[in-house]
Amino acid sequence: MSPIKVALVDDQTLFLKGLRLILEEYPEIDIVIEANNGQDFLTAVAKEEPHVVLLDLKMPGMDGIEVAEKLKTIAPEVKIILLTMHDDEHFIHHVLSLGANGYLLKNEEPAILREAIQKVMTQEYYLNDYVAKALLSNIKKKDTYSSDQAKDALFTLTPREKEILQLICEEHTTGEIAQQLFISKRTVEGHRQNLLDKTGVRNTAGLVIYALKNQLV
Repeated sequence: MSPIKVALVDDQTLFLKGLRLILEEYPEIDIVIEANNGQDFLTAVAKEEPHVVLLDLKMPGMDGIEVAEKLKTIAPEVKIILLTMHDDEHFIHHVLSLGANGYLLKNEEPAILREAIQKVMTQEYYLNDYVAKALLSNIKKKDTYSSDQAKDALFTLTPREKEILQLICEEHTTGEIAQQLFISKRTVEGHRQNLLDKTGVRNTAGLVIYALKNQLV
C-alpha cells in the first residue's frame, strides 16, 4: 500500500516539529510538506500534492480558513484536517461547512491524529465525539443551513440516495457500501456525487452535517 502523503502547516515552529516527530513514528505516513505559513504551503502544493494537510486555523497573514478555500480551488482532492485550540460549536459547524474533512484540537492524543488521517483517506471525513456533539447542539439552536437548494433536496433525494447517505453517516467506506448494497463502487460514487449536487454541500463531511440537520439519520 502506498504511504499517505501528509502536509503540516503551522506558524508555531515547536508545535510543527513536534507534529513531525509524532507522525514519523507511523510507517504508513510520509510527510512531504512542512510550512510555517499558508502561502509557502500553497506554493509547495504545486510541486508535491499531498493526500492530507494538517492545517492550523490561526496563522498571521493568511489564516487556515483562507488557505482551505484557496486549496479547494487549486487542489480539491487534498483532504483538510483543521487544527485549533478552539472547540466552539458554531465555529466547528462553520469550518466543516466550508469544506474541511475533519477538525481536531491541538491537545489530542497521537493515536487520534493517526486515526483522523486514516479515516479522511478511507471515508473522506472524520468526526469525533466532541465534534459530533457540537454539530448536533448547533443544529438544534439555529438553522445554520437553510438555502433553497438544501431544502429542495429533501424532496428530491431518492430512496437509494437516502440509503447511501445513511451508510456514509455510519462511517462505511465506498467499498463497504458497494458490497452491502450489491452494487459497484462506481455506482456508489455516482450516488454520492448526486447527493453533493442536490444538497449543495462541498464534501462528505457536509453531507453528514446535512443529514444530521434534516434528521435523515
